[in-house]
Amino acid sequence: MKVTLQKCDPYLNVDPGTMSPYQHGEVYVTDDGAETDLDLGHYERFTSAKLTRENNWTTGRIYESIITKERRGDYLGKTVQVIPHVTDEIKSAFRKVADDVDVVLVEIGGTVGDIESLPFLEAIRQMRLEMGPENTLFVHLTLVPYIPAAGELKTKPTQHSVKEMLSIGIQPDILICRSDRALDSDLKKKIALFCNVPPASVISAPDVPDIYEVPLTLAADGLDEQILRLLHLEAPPRDLSRWLAMIEKAEHPEGEVRIGIVGKYVQLQDAYKSLREALVHGGIASRQKVVIEWIEAEELDSPQTAEQRLRHVDGVLVPGGFGKRGIQGMIHAITYAREKKVPFFGICLGMQCATIEYARGACGLQRADSTEFDPGAPDRVIYKLRELLGVDEMGGTMRLGAWPCRLEPGSTAHRAYGTLEISERHRHRYEFNREYERTLTAAGFRITGRTPDGTYVEIVEAPEHPWFLGCQFHPEFKSKPLEPHPLFVAFVRACKDRRAACAADAPLAATRKAE
Repeated sequence: MKVTLQKCDPYLNVDPGTMSPYQHGEVYVTDDGAETDLDLGHYERFTSAKLTRENNWTTGRIYESIITKERRGDYLGKTVQVIPHVTDEIKSAFRKVADDVDVVLVEIGGTVGDIESLPFLEAIRQMRLEMGPENTLFVHLTLVPYIPAAGELKTKPTQHSVKEMLSIGIQPDILICRSDRALDSDLKKKIALFCNVPPASVISAPDVPDIYEVPLTLAADGLDEQILRLLHLEAPPRDLSRWLAMIEKAEHPEGEVRIGIVGKYVQLQDAYKSLREALVHGGIASRQKVVIEWIEAEELDSPQTAEQRLRHVDGVLVPGGFGKRGIQGMIHAITYAREKKVPFFGICLGMQCATIEYARGACGLQRADSTEFDPGAPDRVIYKLRELLGVDEMGGTMRLGAWPCRLEPGSTAHRAYGTLEISERHRHRYEFNREYERTLTAAGFRITGRTPDGTYVEIVEAPEHPWFLGCQFHPEFKSKPLEPHPLFVAFVRACKDRRAACAADAPLAATRKAE
């Protein structure tokens, strides 16, 4: 059975690409270069679906498409209205991803009752009329809060939410009830009675220790069986053996590594959602529990502060981001990792900062910088993508999506991937300045990944270091719990090796001190 997934967001932005991470969390990028909602990252991590820009629609993008058609004269002089034109455009978006698949799961964001989500709800109401109840299914996610003062779960929010759905013509077929604890059978029967669904269609979705346990919880309550029954589908018995084995490894690690993430948006961890999950995947593959220490880059205001904050971590990671804020703190962190031989992983902005740090620290270019941070820098080791010169618009103007890369044989990257040809997803508007390649490589800097045509530098490494790698792309977007990304596996293992080496040296240091 082939399944695909689609997310509909009711906000007016065309896509989340220009939104602050504090507003919307991470911007997830697909192979075809779409800047999408972070939920598409969840979809790809939990399934084998290959998603594209057609799998994420916003109100802004729907309206943009309609206005383009209206200006072109496609509506032949008609008055363009929410019904039928907006709802028809939404239904067309649904159908675009339905080719060659058996089931399309469409998630409509927002809250029932919001004005902005009404056109999407009206569109799915119409879909049932057009396709019939045997080919459509409404699953409603509701809240069942626990009130500590009363010592009980309250069903009123669920009842009112379903009532709101009924008022616009939608009767949910299945209710998934979120709560901090499991619902007992009596509570399910109460919800079923007041919401007009069978008790078996009331699914409990309690909090779980790990997000990867959610499928197990939903399966235990029979969600998959109810979906198959209502859609009249036949499928072999569920097989969660690989997923269970992965959970078993995650719950029983053989050790622990501590990784410091030095970033710009660490107050909101959803800004680095895929990154965090990719580190977890690397930990599972290495049988290590990954403990993440979130470090605000602006707080590292000197080399001494950086050493004080990072001396206890087993690895340092500098993630992507935009803008000048916190850059000097990131560079202090990279200097510490390079000089102290601590495993370092730089992603996108982290790779660019690693280049700047090496130019300053090893090449003597004290004013080396990126034109993003200092347009007048004398040594522009990082500068704006050549094809974007003169382009001032922000939305959709970066180098986006999957691009090929050729690795240097014998490099750290080559050992991690086990192949010389790779493809990774990008989201950046600045690049390595090839005019400084000779200066940097003469000082030992290694360029170990390039585009096949040699235009772009993709991966850099530092010499005489156990594990120091910066990549221009975002490897976290392709990591899954059952298919961990090789760079994250290699990074976690390097952190594990450093921790083991430090533990082995500690008794020796204690002995010398005693002598």
